[in-house]
Amino acid sequence: MANPNQKFFKVRLASMHPNRQIEFDLYIMIDNHHVLYLRKGTKFEGDKLVHFMARRADQFYVRDEDRDVYKNYVKDRVHDEGLTAGEKAVILKESSFSLVEELFENPSVDKALEESKFIISNFVDFIDAEPSAVASLIGLSSHDFYTYNHSLDVCVYSIGLGQKAGFTSKTDLLDLGRGALFHDIGKRKVPVEIITKKGALDEAEWAQMKRHPLYGLQLLNDFPDISDAIKACVFEHHENHIGNGYPQGLKAGEIHPMARIVALTDTYDALTTKRSYNKPMEPGEALTLMKEKLAGRFDPELLRIMYNVLFAIK
Repeated sequence: MANPNQKFFKVRLASMHPNRQIEFDLYIMIDNHHVLYLRKGTKFEGDKLVHFMARRADQFYVRDEDRDVYKNYVKDRVHDEGLTAGEKAVILKESSFSLVEELFENPSVDKALEESKFIISNFVDFIDAEPSAVASLIGLSSHDFYTYNHSLDVCVYSIGLGQKAGFTSKTDLLDLGRGALFHDIGKRKVPVEIITKKGALDEAEWAQMKRHPLYGLQLLNDFPDISDAIKACVFEHHENHIGNGYPQGLKAGEIHPMARIVALTDTYDALTTKRSYNKPMEPGEALTLMKEKLAGRFDPELLRIMYNVLFAIK
């Protein structure tokens, strides 16, 4: 049994590949105590990992002092030549889910912004190295509208679309990925009863919700090393091409190119995710709706690229 003062972070089981040696101790939670399950230097053999996932999904923990070791383990697996692109995508996406969940639950915005660099860098490197990376990652989209699930999916879509739209430098893709990941960070300042309300918001609640881009910008302005591109993704992702978006009513070329990407991917993910008050659309149905009925909201060239890329994948 672990020291009661020891801190842990949660990891998802699918972030570990069967038959690959782990480099950190793994714990499970039993009666509110962390109990050692698998020692450093051993591995899940055969179907053991699959069987455990079926019984106790998301119940592994790693000591906080081994955080960097876990990150290096994930990075090594994503560069493991013995794994397929699909296997690497699962490891990367599953490891990112647990880390992103922690980011959004962390009251320290500063730490969340810093930790995000590792997550986004992994996605950018993977997409750059694997021809089928975008298709593999998109195929793993959660289609569940929890804040961190939605934000991670929007991040993946945005990096993939951004690369196809001509953003090829790692610096640009890192900014786009971080901007997409934190596009809704301003919702931290929106009352939780509005965020979690089932059904439509009333006029006063909607007015509060529409302030989240401004709240997000205000949060990011406290950190001087955050680029203007990241701020634009947060502040402008609800602007639209014909100028009737919010909060500024910007139109077309007035909107930052990266924010135009996040506007597209945010809408697509919202249409295709399950929420308590609506039925999600099928990917093809959502893409057709965006192309035929919502086209005026989006940069037409980006919409064309997204439609062609996602429709081919889906």
